[in-house]
Amino acid sequence: MKRTSPVRGRMAWWTAIFGLLLAVPVPAAAGPATDSYVDSLADAAPAPTLQWTDCDSGFSCATARVPLDYAHPEARSIDLAVIKLPAADPARRIGTLFVNFGGPGRSGVQRLRERAHWPWLFSDELRARFDLVSWDSRGVANSAPVHCFPDATAQQLFFATYPAMPGTPGTEPPFFVAAKTLADNCGQRAADLLPHLSTENTARDLDLLRRAVGDDKLTYHGISYGTYLGALYANMFPGRVRALALDGSMDFRGNALGLDDAAADQPIDTRQDVATGIAGTFDAMLDACVAAGPECAFSQGDPRDKWQRILERVRREPISWDGKRYDYGTVVAAAGQLSNPAGWPQVAATLQLLYDLRNTPYRPTDVLAETSALVRQVADIGTGSSQGLGGTGANTYDDNYTEAFHGVQCADSRVPRDERRYSALAISEDQRVPVFGRLGVLDALTCAYWPQTAVNPYPGPWNRPTAPILVINSRNDPATPLAGAAAGAAELSDARLLVVEGAGHSSMYVHSTCSEAAKREYLIAGTLPASGTTCPIDGNPFD
Repeated sequence: MKRTSPVRGRMAWWTAIFGLLLAVPVPAAAGPATDSYVDSLADAAPAPTLQWTDCDSGFSCATARVPLDYAHPEARSIDLAVIKLPAADPARRIGTLFVNFGGPGRSGVQRLRERAHWPWLFSDELRARFDLVSWDSRGVANSAPVHCFPDATAQQLFFATYPAMPGTPGTEPPFFVAAKTLADNCGQRAADLLPHLSTENTARDLDLLRRAVGDDKLTYHGISYGTYLGALYANMFPGRVRALALDGSMDFRGNALGLDDAAADQPIDTRQDVATGIAGTFDAMLDACVAAGPECAFSQGDPRDKWQRILERVRREPISWDGKRYDYGTVVAAAGQLSNPAGWPQVAATLQLLYDLRNTPYRPTDVLAETSALVRQVADIGTGSSQGLGGTGANTYDDNYTEAFHGVQCADSRVPRDERRYSALAISEDQRVPVFGRLGVLDALTCAYWPQTAVNPYPGPWNRPTAPILVINSRNDPATPLAGAAAGAAELSDARLLVVEGAGHSSMYVHSTCSEAAKREYLIAGTLPASGTTCPIDGNPFD
């Protein structure tokens, strides 16, 4: 994840403008004429009735019943788990701010519980003026969850022994086999759900939720994948958009089909050029490390030269430490975990450890012993005797993130189906973007094997006229590169791009007082920042 220093020269400008942003807001003014198109399938479905009940810490919870198949709404319904944090100042309440935190596949209910009081994400003023509402999207957590294994023990054992991201062509076969096994398991065990998990259907669910809370138009904050949901909503219900803040955004057409519908040629993250985003973010992380000096464990000497020496070693043979094996693919994948700058100090510490161990002899680890230990940990989870691999201590199958991620992402995107194309692209992309190129090729490989009946990407259009939309993106983002965010903003009918001069993935992780205030002013009063506006970040993550 790329990270730059704060733009201190802009602080005088920010001090002057801050008072204006905190002025007493007015309701959003009427925007330009919007398209009268409305998705007929959603409009034909009845709005759910939400029976809110207290669910601790000031939150209220409800269940929303929606059709599984909007083309046949009478056939089967599913329940969506919904959560609300009521507006702190009911007398000044504007309405509901729906939030999708991204993924796809993470629980929106749990994330709102954890993050509703993060001030860099939801300021006091924003929480005063809106009910914050999130939900578990279809297929996720507590909303008709996708389960691809018979129980949590089998699920967690499968993922605990999943092969590492292959760093070389010779290490690809086990990874390909595991990706196909996951797709086959899902196709067999969740065949009734998979054809209905597209974001197009989730956008329909969102409109039913909007109707259920009584808002005439949608006010929405979508993060990462949530920006894709927001873009679909804007084009399926253009006249029902009040304000959409799309944060950590993407090339929407590229996510679905690619430019010129070239989906058969490149996988999703290659189309989005995620590899370039990771490489640029890694470079910025090293810059921030140098700037931080002793506060960063990897700062001594020349970090770029040290990184190359680590790579040279693990290309020859792995590094062993504390019974673990760090081969080339493992090291590259670990170095690419850059979305949250709060984790950069740990990345730096790991790199320094590997550098210090670069001349030590490799001691082969006992793979069978490691696997046996994992089996014991998973068994402990099933019996409740250990927290093991991060489970709840009970075999409840309450975390289906990976399965839900693929259930949605593979439904939304056409990708190559020939695994030989992935092998060839891994080589050419590593030549184009050294070290990190293959990550963007192989990170969603399971979609190559996904059941064809469950692949239903939104075909467009992307530019139906709506109220103005705010798009926010970091200058350097390892998950949603700025070029993709700019392309997505251009695809929408009326969108303004705000660039945060820092690194990291979305406002969840990149702290910018300036960006939060601009987002807040837009969501409350409908006021967009001036064209070309940029915002500084609040500090160096190594400080």
